[in-house]
Amino acid sequence: MRQRWHDLLFLHWRVPAGALRPLVPAPLALDTREGSAWLGVIPFRMTGVRRRGWPWGLSFCELNVRTYVVAEGKPGVWFLSLDAASALAVWAARRWFHLPYYRARMACREQDGWIAYRSERVHRHAAPARLEMEYRAAGAPFRAPPGSLAAWLTERYCLYAASRDGRLFRGEVHHAPWPLQPGEARIARNAMHPLVPQSAPLVHFARTLDVLVWPPAPVLGT
Repeated sequence: MRQRWHDLLFLHWRVPAGALRPLVPAPLALDTREGSAWLGVIPFRMTGVRRRGWPWGLSFCELNVRTYVVAEGKPGVWFLSLDAASALAVWAARRWFHLPYYRARMACREQDGWIAYRSERVHRHAAPARLEMEYRAAGAPFRAPPGSLAAWLTERYCLYAASRDGRLFRGEVHHAPWPLQPGEARIARNAMHPLVPQSAPLVHFARTLDVLVWPPAPVLGT
């Protein structure tokens, strides 16, 4: 699949590994840094989302809550939830990628240099979740140095997912290194997950990025 991501914000918090461990399948190892697991809330919007050969693409807001894991020596992302403003995208991601997507009522627009972002989950029988905030870039673009915390949090090129019968899958993701910028966030409400701390997050911003996503493949030994 081809996708273009816009106005993406990385909000990250340290979280005790023991709190996240029950939420991640046992075959996956939690990836920790500086003695802690990390939890991310990532709002952005997507355009041109299409499978190879499709003459048209979808555009919608997306919001994910994630942590970081390792399987077979390959670091990646584990999603606790993904909210999207496209019913078709939610259906397809659940069916083909085994990802915990939820329908949400969302709005994302730029005004006076700030991105105003609102999301309220409306998926039937799903736990409620809501985000209300404004954010913007707050510095010049940079490329995170290899080995830095910023690189560890953002430069991950696969995702992991589990099917209903417990099988694990890996989806490879390809893109150029992130054109990160320092970010500034005004969070009015963040009720995306009970484990999200109320403390100030580590904030990074990225204006746009082109992405390729491959179909999920089984993780060996699971």
